[in-house]
Amino acid sequence: MKNIRFVLVILCVLAFALQGCNNGKTYAEMKEEEADAINAWILKNDYKVISEAEYYAQDTITNENEYVLFEESGVYMNVVCKGPDGADGKILKDGSHKVLSRFIEIAVQQRGDLGFSVGDTILWNMNVPGSTAMNLFPEEYKLQINKNSYSASFVSFHKNSMSQFYGTTSVPSGWLVPFKYIKPGRTQSADKVARVRLLVPHGQGTNNASRYVYPCFYEITYAL
Repeated sequence: MKNIRFVLVILCVLAFALQGCNNGKTYAEMKEEEADAINAWILKNDYKVISEAEYYAQDTITNENEYVLFEESGVYMNVVCKGPDGADGKILKDGSHKVLSRFIEIAVQQRGDLGFSVGDTILWNMNVPGSTAMNLFPEEYKLQINKNSYSASFVSFHKNSMSQFYGTTSVPSGWLVPFKYIKPGRTQSADKVARVRLLVPHGQGTNNASRYVYPCFYEITYAL
């Protein structure tokens, strides 16, 4: 696991050199390499991939190491915990909601040009093995739901690891996929916090992931 500061320096130094290309590869070639990396990650971690139809037939529950593939977005999701029981947790309806998240962002693809290898922790805001560092503040963002449309922006630039690191208040689209299925709420029990694991392709990821075409693995908690 590489130090986050080292990764940040590498990304900044290489940003200008990588603006136009990735060693001369076309976008189609980069997408193909990304797909290969995702498949290799799935095989390495022995995921059982199920369809959306199977997921709904299971009452939107995933078993251990079982991931549902959402074909439209290309996001894979494992639901660790849907959220607090009863009235303490609920699927969010149309409107505006303040959400608090903690996360780990892990590299799925070997990218020497960006300074990380498969399995490196790129960014985090929760406890990770081998590190005692953790941002005091959870990621805070404003979620807007309008029927089947979801969008979100970080609301406190100086407190959020994601907005500071990537220089944008936009919340990755992949982070929003679980909201149709989880029940965020307030709870004193860590075991009851809504928590998912996601395998996110570049088009649903951060602005850097979209720009340089690489996938990431996330573990994310969601609370109100």
